[in-house]
Amino acid sequence: MNKRLRIAIGGDHGGFSLKQDLSAYLLTKGHKIQDCGTHAAKSVDYPNIAFAVAEKVAAGDCDYGIVVDGAGIGSAMAANKVPGILAAACYNEDLARNSREHNDANVLTLGSGQTSFYNAKKIVDVFLGSECIAERHKRRVNLIRAREGNNTTGAAGALNALGLSQGNICPEDMARIMARVAEIQGGKAAPATNGAPGPYEIAQMIDHTVLKPEASRADVRKLCDEAREHQFFSVCVNPSYVRQAKDALAGSDVKVCAVVGFPLGASPPETKAMEARRAIREGAREIDMVINVGAMKSGDQNLVYRDILAVTEACRDGSALLKVILETSLLTDDEKVRVCELSMKAGADFVKTSTGFGSAGATVEDITLMARTVATQKLGVKASGGIRSYDDAMAMIKAGATRIGASSGIKIVQQAREKAGRN
Repeated sequence: MNKRLRIAIGGDHGGFSLKQDLSAYLLTKGHKIQDCGTHAAKSVDYPNIAFAVAEKVAAGDCDYGIVVDGAGIGSAMAANKVPGILAAACYNEDLARNSREHNDANVLTLGSGQTSFYNAKKIVDVFLGSECIAERHKRRVNLIRAREGNNTTGAAGALNALGLSQGNICPEDMARIMARVAEIQGGKAAPATNGAPGPYEIAQMIDHTVLKPEASRADVRKLCDEAREHQFFSVCVNPSYVRQAKDALAGSDVKVCAVVGFPLGASPPETKAMEARRAIREGAREIDMVINVGAMKSGDQNLVYRDILAVTEACRDGSALLKVILETSLLTDDEKVRVCELSMKAGADFVKTSTGFGSAGATVEDITLMARTVATQKLGVKASGGIRSYDDAMAMIKAGATRIGASSGIKIVQQAREKAGRN
């Protein structure tokens, strides 16, 4: 992030301290700061601060805005009421990158209750250093801005957002374009009328997986083709297939996830870290590592912590997310809680139930326990192993899972579509 920027920054009483720290940090980076308040820890109304920052950006006086309150949500809502503003509340580097590369956000909101100064600096650096350059993302952002810029709705407004006019489009093309616009604007993401996640939302929670030892290159190619078609969040593959998966998914939003220390978890921390670093270099954006189960059963929690920490550091260096696999079927509830605590201490991003190679997979009881344990630091929870249907996935989601690892992802999404069609 070498470019010097004009940044409007503000925070309410809850965000005052973090706002002050970030202002000082940004000045050391050579940026020009416009402080929109508050200037003391006395109680103020956060919408007024958010409006002040947003108006600086909308007027062109500043390149970007940053607003800090207790949670980051209210300030995003307020800032988005200012024409020309696309504000995003971000709690990690991936969200910050996505908000810029996919959504062209120009205002970042942060929650002081959720984000330390250390993490806030990293989030801000990613936000300011990322750009929206892919044409497919720019087109979708233009759909948002077109709706804001005028009151035209329906076909005419959608065509205007795409740079087309209604007069030179035949009825058949009109129908095709409108179907595509509905998809882009969220038609696939609409939840079912019973409040359950819709097919697209379910797909975006799935790591489409092939980890069997006999998996071939053809199997991995098929996996990637399916992930593209059904818009899964990621494909999860063994490390030797990371580069192939990355190449197969080029131009798509599907991420590559690789497993480390899989499936036994018995390698030394240094070996797992080296394995993670190589996978990240070859294109993995997420790493699922297996803990040293034997060390945990032996009471050597220090080794388990060093194990997780070594891979966490490799992931942080490579801007990848880390999921820690507990292999829950082999642990007592007390041991599961302790591994979750060690994962939080080491700075992991998710905890995950199973490899799929153990004596049992994910259970509702384990997901409930893990979700409750990591709630204080808001880690994700991945349910994996034995999830073969929409009902299985929904049971895990209701228990607290935020990601699903499955080789039955297509069946799950198809069943979600069927249920959405019936509602």
